[in-house]
Amino acid sequence: MMTSKTQEQALCSLLFETTPNYSTNLQTLLQLIEQTDTETIVLAHEVCLTGFDYDNLDKATAFSEYATEELLSASKDKTVVLTMLEKREGEVFNVVKVFHNEEIIHERAKARLFRLGSEEKYMSEGNDEAIELFEIDGIKCAIFICFELRFKELWIKAEGADVILVPAWWGKPRSEHFKTLTQALAIMNQCYLVCADALNAECSAMSAIISPQGEVTLNGNKPCLVQTYNQKNITLMRRYIDIGIE
Repeated sequence: MMTSKTQEQALCSLLFETTPNYSTNLQTLLQLIEQTDTETIVLAHEVCLTGFDYDNLDKATAFSEYATEELLSASKDKTVVLTMLEKREGEVFNVVKVFHNEEIIHERAKARLFRLGSEEKYMSEGNDEAIELFEIDGIKCAIFICFELRFKELWIKAEGADVILVPAWWGKPRSEHFKTLTQALAIMNQCYLVCADALNAECSAMSAIISPQGEVTLNGNKPCLVQTYNQKNITLMRRYIDIGIE
């Protein structure tokens, strides 16, 4: 039985530029989070605080520690999802973190690194096994970090999710791929999909919220796009076209 709290949730995709100044990026993120109502799931793009700053990895990973404390406070009465560069046992990982009510309720390292961007030269890969469903106030969620979206064997891990979150730093020349894959994943799972990409010139800037019916609403010029989460939309779609998703 779905709780009333779940019915009150909202979904938010962010769209902003990551600058060379880490503190500026954090303040931008915190200001956007502050604009959202309580019980909102807020998604920011991949490595939104530092970018892939390979020339300053020590600085970037140290800043992630500081930002984690700030985001724990910012997540009071709401949920914030983003990825950070983190150093663990001497290795650097791109870690997605889910901040919820001042706690980290889910985290894992990016399992498929983008070799076209030479990510494997600077970071270590996580494990596919860590890609799993988790809950936010009764809402079943799944996360794919950017390049992970391209692997069909990983899609099965999102089956049954109510909301799929995709933080990305997606190349502009492949913008159509991002739109097609995210829309197809929402339609396949008959669920909501929230994706966030960077506003940087090299990126697609195609942050969006996609409904269980496959309707795509792009952020466009909105740094913060919000839609109400409605479990009934998922239930009705799965009953209307029954493909066996429970």
